[in-house]
Amino acid sequence: MFSFSFFSLVSSSLPSVCQLWKQFHLNGLHKDGDVVLGGLFEVHYSAVFPELSFTSEPQQPSCQGFDILGFRHAQTMAFAIDEINRNSNLLPNVTLGYSFYDNCATLGVAFRAALSLVGGQEGQFVLDNTCLGSPPVLAIVGDSSSTNSIAISSVLGLYKVPMVSYFATCSCLSDRQQFPSFFRTIPSDAFQVRAMLQILKRFGWTWVGLLISDDDYGLHAARSFQSDLAQSGGGCLAYLEVLPWSNDPAELRRIVNVMKKSTARVVIAFAHESHMVDLMEEVVKQNVTGLQWIASEAWTAATVLQTPNLMPYLGGTLGIAIRRGEIPGLRDFLLGIRPDSDLNNNYENSIVRQFWEYTFQCQFSPPPAGWLDTGGALCTGQEDLESVVTTFLDMSDLRPEYNVYKAVYALAYALDDMLQCVPGRGPFRGHSCASLQKLQPWQLVFYLERINFTTAFGDQVSFDENGDALPIYDVMNWRWLTDGSTTVQTVGVVKKSASTGEELTLDEDRIFWNFESKKPPRSVCSESCPPGTRIARRKGEPVCCFDCIPCSDGKFSNETDSMECISCPEDFWSSPQHDHCIPKRIEFLSYHEPLGICLTTASLLGTLICTIVLGVFIYHRSTPMVRANNSELSFLLLLSLKLCFLCSLLFIGRPRLWTCQLRHAAFGISFVLCVSCILVKTMVVLAVFKASKPGGGASLKWFGAVQQRGTVLVLTSIQAAICTAWLVSSSPAPHKNTQYHSDKIVYECVIGSTVGFAVLLGYIGFLAIISFLLAFLARNLPDNFNEAKLITFSMLIFCAVWVAFIPAYINSPGKYADAVEVFAIMASSLGLLVALFGPKCFIILLRPERNTKKAIMGRGTSKT
Repeated sequence: MFSFSFFSLVSSSLPSVCQLWKQFHLNGLHKDGDVVLGGLFEVHYSAVFPELSFTSEPQQPSCQGFDILGFRHAQTMAFAIDEINRNSNLLPNVTLGYSFYDNCATLGVAFRAALSLVGGQEGQFVLDNTCLGSPPVLAIVGDSSSTNSIAISSVLGLYKVPMVSYFATCSCLSDRQQFPSFFRTIPSDAFQVRAMLQILKRFGWTWVGLLISDDDYGLHAARSFQSDLAQSGGGCLAYLEVLPWSNDPAELRRIVNVMKKSTARVVIAFAHESHMVDLMEEVVKQNVTGLQWIASEAWTAATVLQTPNLMPYLGGTLGIAIRRGEIPGLRDFLLGIRPDSDLNNNYENSIVRQFWEYTFQCQFSPPPAGWLDTGGALCTGQEDLESVVTTFLDMSDLRPEYNVYKAVYALAYALDDMLQCVPGRGPFRGHSCASLQKLQPWQLVFYLERINFTTAFGDQVSFDENGDALPIYDVMNWRWLTDGSTTVQTVGVVKKSASTGEELTLDEDRIFWNFESKKPPRSVCSESCPPGTRIARRKGEPVCCFDCIPCSDGKFSNETDSMECISCPEDFWSSPQHDHCIPKRIEFLSYHEPLGICLTTASLLGTLICTIVLGVFIYHRSTPMVRANNSELSFLLLLSLKLCFLCSLLFIGRPRLWTCQLRHAAFGISFVLCVSCILVKTMVVLAVFKASKPGGGASLKWFGAVQQRGTVLVLTSIQAAICTAWLVSSSPAPHKNTQYHSDKIVYECVIGSTVGFAVLLGYIGFLAIISFLLAFLARNLPDNFNEAKLITFSMLIFCAVWVAFIPAYINSPGKYADAVEVFAIMASSLGLLVALFGPKCFIILLRPERNTKKAIMGRGTSKT
């Protein structure tokens, strides 16, 4: 028989009879039935017993502190069984009974009670030959404590005895390997932790403190909370403190001091009522206010904490509460409870009488041994429950009771499914079915895993593969009313569904905040980093504690709490706030900026002056001054100077491929044309001077008009060839330069080939130097050949400008390099124009009397 193999039973001298060594004596209530369900409930807060061994004399643990709500939990089980027995549609022709014990909130008592339930309290058992039969109870409803449930279920699981808890929430109980027959109608702490994390996320609380009880409930909750918090990345723990079981003033003082010094304004407590009572005494002593408390389901509805002296500290508490339900008829059932006056000395009925004494503050006479003598009036047993104010009859907030109710019905539906099995089509070996006469606990576990029903309140009840019920929690808020009273109101719900997953619904307008602002507090280690900054972790501190570092230039962050700043694309730059990228400013020598306007104006003005001078020379082309200075070369020189002024316009404006290619070619060819004309004029001056001497006439045949034009053409063609080779081999091209300035794009023309550019300039310089040297040699010729002085002076200006140009060009970035080149072009062109044609125009326009052949020739004779 099951009970013999499970407990310490010994065979008597007869082989078919077994006998218990000793019996446990426990507070309990019993009712016979065809099938008996067991129950473990916390009817007292604590227990004191002399020893943990069997004794010769029955000894009852001394249980202290009557828990009226725990008694209501037990009576809810009795009511549910009574309701099922009256329901002809559920378990017809089967009467359920119950047998439940008071665990006195003590593991030792709870374990004894569980052994008594599954092993029975009969002193002697008679075995049949097959050693088969059903245990005294088929299943147990309970226990309310996670620690008790772990210990009991680890043993009952070996024999697959189902245990359906209504209040044990430790996530460890979901381990089917360790607890194969454990079920519960309350959600696991794992879901409660995730529900709390959703609340933290809703209000942006990333810096919280965690207080836990020193038991399986608190330790597993802390482990789950830390793991889920790390995975979600939604916050950090400012501190984690374990509340002592005993009232340890020094330890509590230390914990409250930690809370007081911490910057975390939100405190989460996974603890029991007794822990919170001791803790809040120290909180009041140190006057620690301004905290937002989040309560676990273990103390969310604790009326002992909802007192006027504690509400200044606990007002506004948000709590996770078991789903509230409605149980019609329960109040009438509770009102029908009466102590049996004929059984005053019956120990088995002591729980009801203790309830009566607690409620009416009276005493039955004489009290049983071990009972607390409350004094006061004698109880008659006929007192009216409705005449006293008690939470026992308050049906407005049935939460653990609703879970007890669902647990009993889950077992009833599992039994009902089992009894509807058709022989030959059953789920067990050989398609057999289970029977009440030979029902094994593991068979009930099979059906319990598959139940699925809906309560009268509309909640679906079923168990997943871990034995957990469909998770759903109410979110509660402790409201402190103006008259000093307290109410705990539902402000939201957290539930899990197959379609939407875990979902938090909150009515934030109904939440009472116990702060002057009447708004949710801020609880962060560091304020969020705004866009334009990045997070910099503080060494040795949690990840929620950081500094906000502005993004460097060229990088941006457009999200709050960015871990890294992102580099802007190549053609973009960070905004002043560094929260987005803007197109880089584009820089080039523009026609619309002051510098571009000045250079353009100067270029056009130089072109205009050349045109005027050319017009003057054409108009006075028959005068001695124009004719004496080789009018054809003068016209060609003026035309080349005009081209020099105009080519500078190619350096202004946004660089494009054709302008980049044309600007240096035009510049090089124009200046070579100009310098070639000057060189030929210088050579002609020397040739004429040489021809004026005896025997020198033959030299002029090499410097006729054809030879002059040919020389200019050949010299210019060489430059054209250089430009062509340069453009073909490595052509200048527009380029976006970001090296000069990070926040702007400088559009410029890269020369392509440095050698090509150097040859181009070198060729111009070579011709200029030759012209300068020849003119310098001819500077002292007679006055009638004195144009050599003007050429010397003009080439001196030309060379000085371009020598100064080279270092200025190299050290000028971006558009200023183009401006320097334009300035050099116009300065050298203007120098040539003024030096060569200024004096001649002065004579032609202002001294016409000197513009005669006689004057020109005579000036030389007089000096001679």
